[in-house]
Amino acid sequence: MEATLVLAFVTLQRLGELVLARRNIVRLLAAGAHESAPAHYTYMVALHALWLGGLWWLASGRPVDLSLLVAFGLLQAVRVWVIATLGTRWTTRIIVLEGAPLVRRGPYRFLAHPNYVVVVAEIALLPLMFGLVWYAVLFSLLNALILFVRIRAENAALGIGARFAGKSRAAG
Repeated sequence: MEATLVLAFVTLQRLGELVLARRNIVRLLAAGAHESAPAHYTYMVALHALWLGGLWWLASGRPVDLSLLVAFGLLQAVRVWVIATLGTRWTTRIIVLEGAPLVRRGPYRFLAHPNYVVVVAEIALLPLMFGLVWYAVLFSLLNALILFVRIRAENAALGIGARFAGKSRAAG
């Protein structure tokens, strides 16, 4: 398998997620929700766009490590589980619906922020799948900086402590 097929899948997946997130944001805002801490969002989007765009440039035509492709496939199953668990509350922004209980089912029974665990793994795994170790390290470090800000902002918006974070009334 060639990298182009994997990258096309990831690109279409991300575009579909943006459509789903936008639909959910509109619904949540109409229900009285509000966005919290939007300042970092532009940086997060830019990071992800640079990461994926750079992979198109650097990895196109490269062979794919099949064992890492299998790991990536398993990761996508967890991503779907996260999105399905949050349902209409899943977004790419921090949208808080006051009075809605924290989601504590699905992967949120085990992890405070399973979506971010998936993203951390993807940021590293996809470049490694194409033999781009330096790229995986670089973007993992940049992503860690964004997530440091993001998780603190989300926990504050939801009124939960970082140590005992359940999941959210919001996206993540």
